[in-house]
Parts: sequence; C-alpha cells; structure tokens
Amino acid sequence: MKIKFKLIAVAALIMLSGAFKVNAQRKAKAHAPVPQLGKSTLKQVIAAMTLQEKSKLVVGMGFKMPGVPAPVKGEKPKAVDIGGFKLPPSDPEAYEIPEKVPGAAGRTHAIARLGIPSITVSDGPAGVRIEPKRPNDNKTYYATAFPVGTLLASTWDTAMVRKVGVAFGNEVREYGIDILLAPALNIHRNPLGGRNFEYYSEDPLVAGSMTAAIVKGIQSNGVGTSIKHYAANNQETNRNSINTIVSERAMREIYLRGFELAVKTSQPWTVMSSYNKLNGTFTSQRRDLLTGILKNEWGLRGFVMTDWFGGQDAVAQMNAGNDLLMPGNPDQSDAIVAAVKSGQLSMQQLDANVERILKVILISPTFTKYKYSDKPDLAGHAKVSRMAAAQGMILLKNDGSVLPLSVNKRVAVFGNTSYAPIAGGTGSGDVNKAYSVSLAEGFNNMGYKVQEALAKAYKDYIADAKSKQPKQQNFFMLPPPIPEFDPTDFILKEADGADEAVITVGRNAGEGRDRKLENDYYLTFGEKALIANVSKAFHDKGKKVVVVLNIGGVIEVASWRDQVDAILLAWQPGLEGGNAIADVVSGKVNPSGHLATTFAMDYKDEPTAKTFPGTPEAKPEQVTYDEGVYVGYRYFDTYKVKPAYEFGYGLSYTKFKLSDIAVSAPDFKGKVTVKATVTNTGDVAGKEVVQLYLSAPAKNIDKPEQELKAFVKTGLLAPGQSQFLVFTLRASDLASFYTSKSAWIADAGEYKVKVGTSSRNIEKTVSFTLAKDIVTEKTNTALTPVTPVEEWKGKQ
Repeated sequence: MKIKFKLIAVAALIMLSGAFKVNAQRKAKAHAPVPQLGKSTLKQVIAAMTLQEKSKLVVGMGFKMPGVPAPVKGEKPKAVDIGGFKLPPSDPEAYEIPEKVPGAAGRTHAIARLGIPSITVSDGPAGVRIEPKRPNDNKTYYATAFPVGTLLASTWDTAMVRKVGVAFGNEVREYGIDILLAPALNIHRNPLGGRNFEYYSEDPLVAGSMTAAIVKGIQSNGVGTSIKHYAANNQETNRNSINTIVSERAMREIYLRGFELAVKTSQPWTVMSSYNKLNGTFTSQRRDLLTGILKNEWGLRGFVMTDWFGGQDAVAQMNAGNDLLMPGNPDQSDAIVAAVKSGQLSMQQLDANVERILKVILISPTFTKYKYSDKPDLAGHAKVSRMAAAQGMILLKNDGSVLPLSVNKRVAVFGNTSYAPIAGGTGSGDVNKAYSVSLAEGFNNMGYKVQEALAKAYKDYIADAKSKQPKQQNFFMLPPPIPEFDPTDFILKEADGADEAVITVGRNAGEGRDRKLENDYYLTFGEKALIANVSKAFHDKGKKVVVVLNIGGVIEVASWRDQVDAILLAWQPGLEGGNAIADVVSGKVNPSGHLATTFAMDYKDEPTAKTFPGTPEAKPEQVTYDEGVYVGYRYFDTYKVKPAYEFGYGLSYTKFKLSDIAVSAPDFKGKVTVKATVTNTGDVAGKEVVQLYLSAPAKNIDKPEQELKAFVKTGLLAPGQSQFLVFTLRASDLASFYTSKSAWIADAGEYKVKVGTSSRNIEKTVSFTLAKDIVTEKTNTALTPVTPVEEWKGKQ
C-alpha cells in the first residue's frame, strides 16, 4: 500500500509540475510583446491576428457618400437607393470615426494593437477628389483639375504625362492620401462610353504607355495608385451587372494588353477590379483573371481591390484573389469569418490576401508617418496642367492657315462653353477646383479683343439659366446642359465689327450613364444653326471661322466641318483650359497633339454600333464583343472604312518630313531596329509624333491590316532641324495570341513595317522576314466564354 501511495504521490507531483509549466507558459505568452507591423515579420504579424481582425482588414470601413444618409445608431444598417442603384448597407464606423481626409473615397480598418494603421484612398483620374470645406475650418482645400485622359493620350508624350503624374502625386501626398484611385485605362470600344474621357485610347499600347508614365510620376512621391477598371469595363449602361462576352484572344490582345504593360513596367500599388461580369462571372470573382493572369503571369506585387460595391459574393472574391473589398460593410466581414469556419475559405488564402495588403500599408505615407502639409503647390501644378493641355490639343483642320491668329485681332466668341468651360468630366472623375479659365478669359489674358456686348449677353444668359437649374442630388444625377444661347441678334453686327469668329462646342459625360446619339454625339439643332449662321455671315464679309471642341469623347464632325475654316480639338483641358487654348490659337504653342482614338464619318460606321450597349435593348443584360480584335483603327484600316479623322492624325503650324527609313536586317534574329529621321521643313518650331505600324503574316489566324507597335514624340525642332529615331522590335511585338495553343506566337513570314504620322499617312514601308514560328510566351487557359463567340474575319 505504501508503494502504491508513493506512486500516486509522485504522479500527482508530476501533474502539478506540468500544470505549473503550462501556467508559466501561458503567463509568459500573455506578457510576451505583441508583434508590430514594421518591427516584426509579416508572418509573425499575420499569425498574431485573430480571424475577426483579418476579416476586417480585407474589408474597407465604408465611406460617406454625398446624398446618402448616415446609418441610424443602434439599428442594423440598411441598403439605400441612389440614382437607381441600390447601395449595400454602410459600415457605421465610416460615420463614427472621423475621416482623416474629408471627401476621400474610403479607408481600411486599423488594428491598433498590431501597429496596423488605417490607410486612405481617394478619387480620381483627373485630379484629387476631396471635399473643399471641412467642419469647423474656414480654409478651402482645392485640388488641381488636370487634363482628362483623352487629352493626355493625345500628347503621345510619356515624358509629359509623367510630369503631370509627379505634380498629381504631390497633391495626393500633401493632402494625406495613401492611394489614388486612378488612372483609368479601359479601351475606347465605342464613342458613346460615358467614361471615355477618363480613358486614354482605343489602342492598348497607347493606353498602357500613358498609364505606366503617369503611375511612375505619381508613385515617385511615395504614394500609390490603383489602375482601373480591370477588365472589359467599356460602358456605363448597367455596369454593375452587364455580362461582357468576349474571346480570350480579344481580351489578351486588346482589353488586357494595356494593363499588362502598365503592371510590368510601373508596378502600381493596387489594381481595381471592375463591376461587370466577364463571360458569366463577375471580374472580382474570377480567379483566372485576378490571380492567374494579373498576379502569376504578370507579377503584380501589390493588391487587388474591388470597385465600390462591386461583385456579389465576398467569399468568392477572397478566393479569386480580390484582396480588399471596398468600400466595405460588416456583412462582408461576417461572411468571411463564417466561410473560414466552415472551410469554404481557407486560412491560407485569407492570409495571402492579408499579406498583400500589409505589404502596401508598410510603404504608405500613413505608416511611415509622413507629415503632410495640406498645402500642395497648386500654383506650380496649374502651370503643369496648362502646359500638358496645350501639348495634347489637336489641330483637325486649318484651311488657308487661319491659325495661328494674331493677338491684336477683335474676336467674336460664340457658344455657351466659351464662357462656361468644361474642365473635366463628372462623377468620381470630377475635381473640386478653385477656378476654371474659360476660352473668353484665356483670349482676354492673351491680349485678344473679345467683343464685349456679345460676351455680356452670353454671361447673363448662362447665369440666369444656372439659377433656374435643379439642385444636384448626387454626382450621378447631373442637371441637364443649358440650351445653346441664340445670338441671332448679334451675328450680323459681329461680322461687321470683329475680325474673326470663334465658336466653342461643349460636351460633358461621366460615371453612371453612357452618352446618347441625339444632341450629344450629333450636334444639337441650336449648335448646327449657330455654326451655319455665323459661318455664312462671316464668310460673306471675307472673314474666317474657327471651331473649338471642348469635349471628353468623340462627336460627329463630318456633316458640318466644311462650313468652317479651322477646328481645334481641345478635349477637356483642366482648370487652365482657356489659357491653354489661347496658347495654341495664338501660336505661342505649336499644336502637336495627335488622335489616340478614331473619329468616324458617322456612328453607323463604328464596328460596335450594332452591339453597344447590349441586349435586350430596353435594359441590356449582356454585350457580345463579336468584333473581336477589330476595335478602332484595326477595324477601319482592315475593312477599308474611311474615317473623318484617322487614328494618329494631327496637324501643325509647320511641316515635317520623314526620311532615311530603314530596317537593320532583312531577317529577324531576336530583334530588329528601324531607323528614321524627322526634319522640320517649315518656318516655325514644332514637335511631331512618329508612329510605327506592323503588318504581320496571317497564315494561321485572322489578323488586322496593321497594328501600332511603337511611337515617339520628338523634341521641339527648330526650322531645318532634324531628329534621328530608332525603334526596336522584339519577338513579343510580332506575336498574336493563339487561343487553341494558349500561347503568344510570332508567325513565320514577311512583316511589313510602316512608319508615318498617322495610321493613314505612312511615309514608307520596309520589311523583314521571320524564318520560323516563335512561341514568345505560354499561358494557362483562361476567361473562356461559356458559348463560343462568332468573331469577325477581316481578311479571310
């Protein structure tokens, strides 16, 4: 019995000792320092996070949207209908925790115990979008309205666009923002796209190059960007539910190519997935798109966020690799927690999403405790905006060299928009700016004598009309444009008293809806009458008429252009627009912009005219891209359809000559170079855009007539001065995507190199031969349509 008792006693002592050890370990663990972001490894920080904390980090904390009431405290948040779009419930924290930057688009959740701060994101593509007024603060916080994307692309000058980015990024940083929700680079598939002004081009090389340039400029300030909307978001009609049906080849060659170039060459901190479905599945829920292509194939180092309220299934989005759900609501976090517990979402996937977000937070201004000033260099940035605007304006017509116009002229200025300028588009692309210089003001500043009685009549009319407009409810629901003022009583008098007439035609569009044909793509009755009547009166007196287009997207020009002497496409040029227009009209700046999107003779000539914005017509549910790769000039050039103004087109006040165009070798071996010399043969200094197009052999698959493969904007060339250019073509530039082989392949055969100043103005064609096929890249099968798309054939 004594032995048994001793054994029991020893066992008890051993158990007691073990209990002491466990308790000691628990106490030691309780008193151990909690991992801190930036001091501990990411692995340690993530391991220390609770499931609830992880679910918070991958879901934004909501945002305050103008016109949307705050959730009632103590009640479950409710969905809100705004402009026909049902917003999901808001996170009460968005209203309870003061914003770091009022008017910003959203924030992430902070996890204070782990040293993880909340970071702030803000719109927009043409300037920082924040509220100008703050509670209990008399100061006004303005931002620079830079030229819109269509104008920046028209510069064909990546160095200039990068300068814009540097100025842009300074405002992002100095206003305490971490990530700018821009730039946007979706393709101009159809001219009625409501957000085309934000986007750059119908061509992915131009779009990707401009995106990379501005991203590098913005991010040089130590702040981030979010390139958007990934992908195939080419319309606003039913944008939250439209099912885009498109082949993998068209996706990879047209709609993804610009994103690929931007990701590989500029590494944006984030990419924003789009609203639409792609071949039946929301883009934010497609793993092949977000993880397979974007992260694995292209090597994105940053994270992916949704567009605001995008997608439907938070768990599917997490599994797809859509790392951050914005602006976020508590239901999404709850769904993620439940999915991990049920096994529907693995902790490994959630941790991967968390890690990508933390890596970006680590380099953010908020984490590095940058002391922002709230005082960016707005005056300096206005100069950059003006310079870029002038460089991107396009001289479409200049009969008899009516432009440049001497500054001592008396000018009769017609058109509402001459006095009420459109600096940029609407919605999240709008900017709260301190001012916007009108064309009339710019002319006065330049020294032109603007006819005063006419100007006063326009100003009075516009002021009265604005006072009667309904109050704007939100940034989706804008008041209708003011009808064009009828200056009939002034026209004959001005034709006698003024030296020249300038007419401005204005157009605006934005987020939430696409443009219309009547009174938008086509001129209104009032605008047609204005151009006809002014042109007749002034021409009868032997005087000239200039039209300035203050527009964000393409309009019809062919039916009225012969009535006027000159047309300047000023796009939407930012807050210094009037001064920039005056710079070009006066000759202070020689126009050097070229079209990055085609102007058709008529809408019916557009390749997507019959399918945009989808079917059924009353409320489109799906849109089929049956034109395949034949978008923009690829269609017009291949199908021999004459445009009003072709892709790459642009006039100058001087003349240029391309010469000595030659290819480095007759046979392709790894790469070839193409050399050319451009010479200013005119009388004034100017810049030229030189473009290289490639015609590839089409022995196995259908291919466009030609595709842009390289371009350059020259420096400012004095009369008689030349610049030597060298373009390099590599195997990847020759390749097309073969869906059946999941590969990019350069086909053997003859390649024709065309060098010119537009897609239709080719100076010389040279060629080289590829001896055998080259597989330049293998990919995984992705984005397969549920049913095959019957695509057009251009040459067969």
